[in-house]
Amino acid sequence: MKRHKLLPLTETMHYILLALREPLHGYAIMQKIEVMSEGQVRIAAGTLYGAIENLLKYDWIVLVPSEDPRRKVYRITNDGLAILQTEKERLNHILSLYEGVE
Repeated sequence: MKRHKLLPLTETMHYILLALREPLHGYAIMQKIEVMSEGQVRIAAGTLYGAIENLLKYDWIVLVPSEDPRRKVYRITNDGLAILQTEKERLNHILSLYEGVE
């Protein structure tokens, strides 16, 4: 995959993409990230929606139909999954460099 200008992903982008492996609306994304990070990461609404705009712009997430017309529900796309895989490989390489380091 060609290097994208948003790579490497910020911590916020990582968490949002990971959370959106299932369809979620904004507030549910914030809650899921807090749970996934064991309370270490709390994303403010402004930060979340700014990131969502970028992710939509690059087709890494899409809007999906919602039963509640007042809520926008998002999910990750195949391109978003590919970006996560690229980042996983990059981070695994970095972690491998710790092997044998004391």
